[in-house]
Amino acid sequence: MTGVPAADSIPLLAILGPTGVGKTRLAVALAQHWPMEVVSVDSRQVYRRMDIGTGKPTPAERRAVRHHLVDVVEPDERYDAARFAREAAAAIEAVRERGRWPVLVGGTGLYYRALVRGLLPRPPADPALRGRLRAEAAARGPEALHRSLMAVDPESAAVLHPRDTLRVSRALEVALQTGRPAVRGGAGNWAEAPPDGKYRVVGVGLNASRPALYAALNARVDRMLADGLLEEVSALVEAGFAPALPSMQGIGYRHLAQVIRRRDALEDAVAAMKRDTRRYAKRQLTWFAREPGLSWVDTDPADVAAAVDATKKIVERARLFA
Repeated sequence: MTGVPAADSIPLLAILGPTGVGKTRLAVALAQHWPMEVVSVDSRQVYRRMDIGTGKPTPAERRAVRHHLVDVVEPDERYDAARFAREAAAAIEAVRERGRWPVLVGGTGLYYRALVRGLLPRPPADPALRGRLRAEAAARGPEALHRSLMAVDPESAAVLHPRDTLRVSRALEVALQTGRPAVRGGAGNWAEAPPDGKYRVVGVGLNASRPALYAALNARVDRMLADGLLEEVSALVEAGFAPALPSMQGIGYRHLAQVIRRRDALEDAVAAMKRDTRRYAKRQLTWFAREPGLSWVDTDPADVAAAVDATKKIVERARLFA
């Protein structure tokens, strides 16, 4: 938890952790015991048409437990942490009005912090600085921009992909303008806690041994390809969604778009997808390791039973929904 909740604060369970660790599977299993609905905390699952590569809950999982903030916008629409915080808050209220329990589930740490800590104002845009950073990325490559961010804000650099030029540039822009690391109220734009103590959060962090998690992630990539990920990316490109869109920079989409454009071999793209998925999971673990108040649960991605028991005990001890 962050901060001291008010007496009438809204109880929230959060199930957080790296991709592929079994968060959705755990939520579906818990829904057999609790009157709950899921509020997705995933910056990729908000996009329509992008189902396989974002690992969206299956139709059966959505029938088992209602999910919110999935399939919200088209791939060429803007979606950010501020919008997420507004829409998640509205979804939480709607869940409570139905007499059910809101449960946050996902791995986008920035979105989670924006909701539970609140957003701070961004500094005024600096077109000259933004142009200079854009020119630097074009001239020296996105990795050079990431190295610049590492020098002034290593904590943000540690959780951002070196080729995620948009987010790296935003973090660097704010850090240079404010002199503050993004994770302390700069580009991330979150306060230390919501000023009104709106939520009382019990956070569960899922983790697995690295060998088990990495094996599950490699198998996940193979399963996505068998399920038609290449065809999904091809359909997006044919529908006019440019590979340069932020939505298309996700793992799998940016790799396979190059295959479709005949620039990369499929075998090489698949190897890069597996590598980048493992790296992304590592960055997520780094992010959530710094998240205060999480109760960590070790799990096997293939077996959710122990995680169900551990999570139920954590919630019961906290008397969260009592």
